Amino acid sequence: MILETLPSRLLLGPGPSNAPDAVLEAMRRPLVGHLDPHFLALLDRLKEGLRTLFGTTNAMTLPLSATGSAGMEACLVNLLEAGDPVVVGVNGVFGGRMAEVARRAGARVTTVEADWGRPLDASQMDDVISRVRPRVVAFVHAETSTGVCQPVEEIASAARAAGAMVVLDCVTSLAGRPVELDAWGIDAAYSGSQKCLSCSPGLSPVSVSDRAIEHVRERRTPVQSWFLDLGLLAGYYAGAQRVYHHTAPISAIYGLAAGVDRVLEEGLEPRFERHRQASSRLVQGLEALGFEPLVEAAHRLPMLTSVRLPERVERLGEAVVRGRLLEDFGIEVGAGLGPLAGEIWRIGLMGENARPEVVDRLLEALHAVLD
Repeated sequence: MILETLPSRLLLGPGPSNAPDAVLEAMRRPLVGHLDPHFLALLDRLKEGLRTLFGTTNAMTLPLSATGSAGMEACLVNLLEAGDPVVVGVNGVFGGRMAEVARRAGARVTTVEADWGRPLDASQMDDVISRVRPRVVAFVHAETSTGVCQPVEEIASAARAAGAMVVLDCVTSLAGRPVELDAWGIDAAYSGSQKCLSCSPGLSPVSVSDRAIEHVRERRTPVQSWFLDLGLLAGYYAGAQRVYHHTAPISAIYGLAAGVDRVLEEGLEPRFERHRQASSRLVQGLEALGFEPLVEAAHRLPMLTSVRLPERVERLGEAVVRGRLLEDFGIEVGAGLGPLAGEIWRIGLMGENARPEVVDRLLEALHAVLD
């Protein structure tokens, strides 16, 4: 059989996270057509819920039928044309990916670099923005490769003062810590369904300001991607007469609707506090085992903790220890990427997994492996 019985895992890596029963049950509901009036009404309710999570009134807020990386590409290729200057903050894998997407769109990319594990320097970003006068400024709110939370407002303000549009990666932050697109002055943002929303991978919540949509309408050239063209997508997601664009992933959207309902029922502030408390419990427990946080407390993400490895993990082999956690205890944690490969672990406490009993299960397993 193609689909064999799969093991149950506690997913404490950088994503996906475990989905609650409510999400899994929603995905089992009967299919309807993607132009069925009941499904379109569900989409409208889901869009409103996503606006609350993003802290925005943007009409163009939608669940893009693709992963967070496609959300990144959608935001950038719609706002950039060949030759446009863009400034990208890079302090990890996903800032680097933003820069690469912009290059492939033909933009003239200037990067502002920071050490992995540290936030971008807002004054340095301001200086470069003032010099380059870019069409777009792009950076990551929650850098999944390092666990750094980037303060947003100062960089966004500098970009707006220079007349630039701002693109923000919220893949790991949405529904786990405050996101306030309107208050921060963000023109386009994207996330992923599989992180703090605790839904299945494959959808990217995206929100785009009216100012950015007007820019898309005034482009000199067509958007390079037909599928990600926001002008075409608007006909399906926001048109008075819904126009066929693609067959939406019905079951995944059912699941996302259940996940967003769950977030709103819990309340954003209680949810953020739950993530903070779980993170604090995890860091304390890991420090007692000799792990050292990579990121200073002021810039540390509550939903993704990166830690340097103690000598006894290095002695056993970090991949060996992670393998034992997975095979003996059913717990997945993430390895480091790029220059941090082999040096850190990335431990996710996202959505449903940001709970004290989950932290305790991981710490007990680590004690068993390392003792």
